[in-house]
Amino acid sequence: MRVAVLGAGTVGGEVVRALIERPTDLTAADGAPLELVGIAVRDVARARDAGLPPELLTDAPAHLVAADDTDVIVELMGGDEPAQTLIAAALAAGKSVVTANKHVIAHHGPNLEAAARRTGAALRFEASVGGGIPVLGPLATELAANRVVVVRGIVNGTTNYILSAMTDEGREYADVLAAAQAAGYAEADPRGDVEGLDAVNKLVILARLAFGLWIDPAAVATIAMDGPGSGRPGITGIGAADVAAAIATGRTIKLIAEARRGLDGTLSASVLPIALPSDAALARTSGVLNRIEIDAEPVGTVAFSGPGAGGPATSSAVLGDLVAISRELGSTWAGLPPAVGS
Repeated sequence: MRVAVLGAGTVGGEVVRALIERPTDLTAADGAPLELVGIAVRDVARARDAGLPPELLTDAPAHLVAADDTDVIVELMGGDEPAQTLIAAALAAGKSVVTANKHVIAHHGPNLEAAARRTGAALRFEASVGGGIPVLGPLATELAANRVVVVRGIVNGTTNYILSAMTDEGREYADVLAAAQAAGYAEADPRGDVEGLDAVNKLVILARLAFGLWIDPAAVATIAMDGPGSGRPGITGIGAADVAAAIATGRTIKLIAEARRGLDGTLSASVLPIALPSDAALARTSGVLNRIEIDAEPVGTVAFSGPGAGGPATSSAVLGDLVAISRELGSTWAGLPPAVGS
């Protein structure tokens, strides 16, 4: 199975190295061998100097998508465009796609799912939620016989790192954010994380597998009407006084993404700072770790936790999806029916 990787950054570089160095490990007993046939990068000279095989490098990702000698496209470029167009083109051509791009899946999921179902190409995106934590696959397979009532969790490591540091050290939000940026845990422009937009994208994807429909990301509430940080998006309104007040009452503030099915069948979705009992598992999830909990009937509550970001963790999910495609296991939604809106 001939694989082209679009993007060789933090995650893409790990995927490329694994495909080059460990092809035998990535060959399932009931699957086709994986062969790396192309790598699209922005700067070919820089990638060559970094040790990537020069014969596989190109700065034209669209050519790899269109090439006759590619079977699977791994999109790790990030952002909306050209990633969305490249994914859509690959699916339209009947080529399977693996991506970690939560923005594209959350905002273009209905169209991409429809395209994949129309051509029979697999679309896999386990790496888009929770980094290396396997949660989407179990939602679509092992938990498929359950009726999910709630999916909730800490799905953004940057905000969890900031809130954990504020709780442990009593520092103000702005000071901790600056330290997180210096340490590489937060982007120079951190709004996607601290305003809750990254978590919104991940919640939309979780809801697709849990509830069978694509939520409009714009419909997910990110501004609390009361409680800590009210009136401001995400964690941007949380101060040291809010954290101290929560601690004084035995609580810990966390940014919680939650989608819940009401008794009338309607779905509510939010990404909001919540003061949780400090002995709760979510409250005790610290640093850059993620934790996702699922309440379902008849199983009860199950939870998934682990590293939610980083090259090694995320590449684990990407490579797992590639192995799944080589075994002809289909898309991430497995045997679930088409989503509402797809």
